[in-house]
Amino acid sequence: MADRLMKVNAYTTLDLVDAVVTGHDFETESLAVVNATAERDHPDCVRLQFELDNMTEAHLPAHMEALELTPEQARTLAADLEKHAARVEEAHDTQSAADRSDA
Repeated sequence: MADRLMKVNAYTTLDLVDAVVTGHDFETESLAVVNATAERDHPDCVRLQFELDNMTEAHLPAHMEALELTPEQARTLAADLEKHAARVEEAHDTQSAADRSDA
């Protein structure tokens, strides 16, 4: 991602994740950067930023999406992520146990 708009460093939340960009007439897999942050001095919101690797994505110009969340919204999002992460882990654990019993 040579032409990044987001600053990526050791503090970036997720510096390389699988992503899919979907439009009315296209769907492309790509890599992305995701960051959750707040201003260091006098923060007024939680900022969730997302940028696709524009070196592989041909349908959109280089851009970054950013959500400005209240603390309550950030906690709601975090709780929902935790809930879905637990479901995925449980499904993987169940599948792994089934695979072991088949062996």
